[in-house]
Amino acid sequence: MESSYLAVALGGVMGLGCGLGLGWHFRARLAKSSKSLLAATANGASEPSIMGEGGEFKMVLVVRSDLKMGKGKVAAQCSHAAVSAYKQVQRRNPELLRQWEYCGQPKVVVKVPDQDGLMDLLGHAKEAGLAVSLIQDAGRTQIAPGSRTVLGVGPGPAHLVDHVTGHLKLY
Repeated sequence: MESSYLAVALGGVMGLGCGLGLGWHFRARLAKSSKSLLAATANGASEPSIMGEGGEFKMVLVVRSDLKMGKGKVAAQCSHAAVSAYKQVQRRNPELLRQWEYCGQPKVVVKVPDQDGLMDLLGHAKEAGLAVSLIQDAGRTQIAPGSRTVLGVGPGPAHLVDHVTGHLKLY
């Protein structure tokens, strides 16, 4: 009886030790890749932060204010844009996506007066090499079918996203 307790205790200690060792190993690997990505996107900063304290990455959701959408409609359209942008960056640059997640997935919602402004931003974001997600409504509830409602910009390096959207007012 005593030997079975000893075997269970020994197995538990060995499992805990293996788990800690693997955790330290993967943590070290993540820290190395984080440092290299942040150094590549730091835009001249001498020593980038791994913890995302400087807000290195973000996503901006640009809402058309002329459509007069209700709060729930805006929330749904922003959600569509965020999910679409997430999937796009997941395919194209999974390491950038991991860094954005590590920084707390910052998202900002701003407004633009009309469709022309939205389309101008789309062009500027593409020129900057940022992920973009343009949402068109199906027209089942508040607005006309095919209306372009929200533009997702990023996730991407904050300095690039700000270059495209930094002049816009919060929604």
